[in-house]
Amino acid sequence: MNDFDQLQSQLLNTKLAPLLPFLAPEFVKGLNHGKLDQWLRAIENAPAIKPSSMSFGEKVVVGENRDANAEEIQALNDLLKDFIPWRKGPFELFGTHIESEWQSSQKWARLIDHIEPLEDRRILDVGSGNGYFCLRMIEAGASIAIGIDPHLPYVMQFWLIKKYLADVPAYVLPLTLDQLPLPLPHFDTVFSMGVIYHRRSPFDHLLELKQCLRPGGQLVMESIVVAGPEGYSLSPQDRYARMSNVWFVPTSATLVSWLKKCGFTNVELVDESKTTLDEQRKTPWMPFDSLNDALESDGMTTIEGHPAPLRAIITAHKP
Repeated sequence: MNDFDQLQSQLLNTKLAPLLPFLAPEFVKGLNHGKLDQWLRAIENAPAIKPSSMSFGEKVVVGENRDANAEEIQALNDLLKDFIPWRKGPFELFGTHIESEWQSSQKWARLIDHIEPLEDRRILDVGSGNGYFCLRMIEAGASIAIGIDPHLPYVMQFWLIKKYLADVPAYVLPLTLDQLPLPLPHFDTVFSMGVIYHRRSPFDHLLELKQCLRPGGQLVMESIVVAGPEGYSLSPQDRYARMSNVWFVPTSATLVSWLKKCGFTNVELVDESKTTLDEQRKTPWMPFDSLNDALESDGMTTIEGHPAPLRAIITAHKP
């Protein structure tokens, strides 16, 4: 928990101090997952290697192969495979390349030129997964990037990576947005990417995001959307692209209208792109069903008969 000790010192006596109870060992020990102790022991026992370099570009690279002996490199390689599936990335740790399901750099490239500069900003990344985007935010100059995600396997992937990034002010906490002590209006930029269509109430999600922003702060919203007019939203009765927990898939215009209805200003659609098999696909590091398995052969519809996913990026501000 040394990493949390560092974060605790950063939050103490600041406006983000209400997050401190979630850093306590008691909170972590109380998380409900049968493999939690196994993961924590694995991270603790991972080879203690000091990286000679690091870079957070299209591929997050930590250290080089020459930083450790062959036995340590093999042990780390085996450990990384124990954390499969790797959804977001790619990463490279001490020469081991982790080819993630998502080429997440493509999403980052679509949004980075359309948002306010992240220099010296406090960032909240909702649904952060394994923290890939948090590290890209640090690359862009953020003073701190805090990700939250309730899916423990992905949080543990980040905690393993973070073992080798002790001084990097990026963190991922095993939390949902509605667990935060709201209102917490102290973040300069809040990201919600790939989350809102999993929420039973998209309006509650938007209002909770708004409560995390300081006045004038920026929201970066990214979501699956479908083609159609303002007011239309697909609500799959069963699955959407093999996903069972999809409640609403709006059109871009509908999502814009939701943001305005929730009181956001300067709402702007900055990108709408079809998800390609180059951006999301099966790999040895994510060997399970991926986008190709969720689409009909024509690529235009999902196997359930719904429109194939588009992804939209919308920016907005809290007044």
